[in-house]
Amino acid sequence: MLSILIPTYNYDITTLVNLLHDQCTAAKITFEIIVADDLSTVAYREINKVIVKFPYCTYIENLENLGRTLTRKKLADAATYGALLFLDADVMPVSDDFIKGYLPFIGYQGVFLGGIAYKNDTVDSNTILRRKYGRYREEKSAVQRNNFPYGNILSGNMLISKHIFLENNYPDRANLYGMDNFFAYRLYKNKVAVTHIDNPVYHLGLESNALFFEKCLESVRNRKKLLASAERIEAINSLLKHYKMLERFGLVPVAALFFRMGEPLLKKMILKKDPNLFCLDIYRLGYICSLK
Repeated sequence: MLSILIPTYNYDITTLVNLLHDQCTAAKITFEIIVADDLSTVAYREINKVIVKFPYCTYIENLENLGRTLTRKKLADAATYGALLFLDADVMPVSDDFIKGYLPFIGYQGVFLGGIAYKNDTVDSNTILRRKYGRYREEKSAVQRNNFPYGNILSGNMLISKHIFLENNYPDRANLYGMDNFFAYRLYKNKVAVTHIDNPVYHLGLESNALFFEKCLESVRNRKKLLASAERIEAINSLLKHYKMLERFGLVPVAALFFRMGEPLLKKMILKKDPNLFCLDIYRLGYICSLK
């Protein structure tokens, strides 16, 4: 028995739902698909609400913009079954046996992550930063991800027990970006078993270079605010590991000074036609050091 949960905002999810419905039907399992719309435009709501024509599909509309974290909690509360498969709206299963790939893990207490992939299609220069980051930092085999399980949690393709999700999701109302880091720390702290498997989805909805860069900075701010003081956070988060190392040696002000001096050049290297991801790493480290 499986509850497939999809939060969406201004994205057409009908093709994804249709594919998932066909795969669940072919697998002959008991299932439901619940989509929660986080106050999209009227046009997208009209497009997406047609999924209720499919058996076992439910469409929920938020009355206000709640953000992905709280919308996921709403979805989990509404789920009928104890096994939850969370998918982002802008993904598409790589395999025709995607649902079957998760079936052996239903009923086990823990978290199972199928992974993220990127298509080898024409590169759009406007989204090249997000694509390159995804290819080099997110697209990993299960073997690679299992070497550092809590540091490779991307919850846009995740099977999890309902009670584990509700116990570890961010508890307060917050429309924040980068909350997978908080979720990963909660799982680590509470010793929840995390297993990575090879059952990926394609990430299709790539942000523009400028928007993704700003989201990276927002994620850094949220990490500093929520996790910089967390016990043993350096064991699962590389950015905070390096930040706390600088802090331990009293070098945070020095790093912040060098960051302010080099920030324009670093940003130029990040947003050029062939983005430099090492410069993005240095920028984020300098940026977190500069935050009060």
